[in-house]
Amino acid sequence: MREKQARNALEVLQQFYLTPLDALLKSADAGDIVLPLFARVARQVPAYAAFLTEHGIDAAQVNSLESFRQLPMITKENYLRRHELADLCWQGKLENCDMVAVSSGSTGAPTFWPRFVSDEVPVAVRFEQIFHDSFEADHKSTLAVICFALGTWVGGIYTLNCCRHLAAKGYPITIIAPGNNKEEIFRVVTELGAAFDQVTLLGYPPFLKDVIDSGLARGIAWNKYNIKLVMAGEVFSEEWRDLMGERAGMAKPLFDSASLYGTADAGVLGNETPLSICIRRFLSRTPEAARQLFGESRLPTLVQYDPANRYFEMTPEGTLLFTGDNGIPLIRYHIADNGGLMSYQKMLEFLREWDFDPLAELAGQRGARALPFVWVFGRSNFTVSYYGANIYPENITVGLEQPGIKEWVTGKFVLEADEDESQDRILRIVVELAPEEFANDQRQQSAAISIETHLKRLNSEFANYVPEGRHRPQVELRAIGDAEYFPPGVKHRYTRQKI
Repeated sequence: MREKQARNALEVLQQFYLTPLDALLKSADAGDIVLPLFARVARQVPAYAAFLTEHGIDAAQVNSLESFRQLPMITKENYLRRHELADLCWQGKLENCDMVAVSSGSTGAPTFWPRFVSDEVPVAVRFEQIFHDSFEADHKSTLAVICFALGTWVGGIYTLNCCRHLAAKGYPITIIAPGNNKEEIFRVVTELGAAFDQVTLLGYPPFLKDVIDSGLARGIAWNKYNIKLVMAGEVFSEEWRDLMGERAGMAKPLFDSASLYGTADAGVLGNETPLSICIRRFLSRTPEAARQLFGESRLPTLVQYDPANRYFEMTPEGTLLFTGDNGIPLIRYHIADNGGLMSYQKMLEFLREWDFDPLAELAGQRGARALPFVWVFGRSNFTVSYYGANIYPENITVGLEQPGIKEWVTGKFVLEADEDESQDRILRIVVELAPEEFANDQRQQSAAISIETHLKRLNSEFANYVPEGRHRPQVELRAIGDAEYFPPGVKHRYTRQKI
């Protein structure tokens, strides 16, 4: 028996259960949080101690935020994949963690992420922000329907556990977990939903849209259940949020839905709030302001985060680093997400320059907390997010290398997650034909079937996150050297982002 583990769990859970949300979100100085965590990791995590030695760093000399910011960043390649899993954990003991989640790597091989129950508490606070500030679930009975894929994958079970912590804290929340089984979701909502003040669906945005649309087609009156949505994994437009509101009977876009910014590596890092949604909707209507703020014409996910739990930094290249405590604690971890950071005060100052005051919009309502902002465009490496699954070019290549296909393609392709006329997500792959080869329906179908087969074989996220009817990609064959997708003399990019 490990009595220290029991005391740690009791202490962390008791503090969460007995502390009001307002007190949990009190601001803290970054140095007071980050420097003690670094010192502990340097002493107690064998892999990180070895990492510091390899780089000639004396941990005792890292005694200010300035010196902390000079530490080399860690990545999967230079840190996580170079050490045994146990050595990445506290005291070098995997058994100090009580659960292991799984995400797929770039080849579909699993990456394991151990954690202890205490690691769930900072993430549970992010859920509490949404359920309290957006959904008023502190006094409204709520049926929380977990629509993320269940099993070893990180999203479903983690979300389930965090919602249970809210229920244990006293929120009138009841959880049920049909996973991404649409028939079970329909049965749960129609048979149980009327017994609650509201029903919250938690899942990936395109899957939740599929649920709502399919439910409408079979006559489910979603507006009877006061639907709320909690989402993660993909960027969506404010037009998409409005469309979901119309179809699900949600009339308050600032309060009816919220998106999470999370990773398998460290759980949820930030969350949409009524304030961040209010700002994002203004920016969606004011593209000039959005371009000035974000530096791009596309609209990222905009969330707020708690600097007492996750410390963010920016690289000169415009990607994000974060530091946080987990089963595998991470110090200046590079997650390859393109994005940006802004303090609460600077955000309000920027908006005032555009004659917009979000606090006036939210006057007398919940959700206007003085927390910093982080925005995320998506992974900077060559991936496409589709129903929450990271799709990698390496997976597509295998499908095009099969007999009967490899003879008439060059191996070049462009992968993109697009939307059809109904704003449903589709996986689109434009494939370059070999010289003197031709396109026809049979070839397009053969390539689509082969890619689907090997995606399901190689990529466990694709196989388990994507609904059965959305597995087959839409393949288009184009001539070699096509000016739009395969221009000669230009370094080829295998992915194209649409949103």
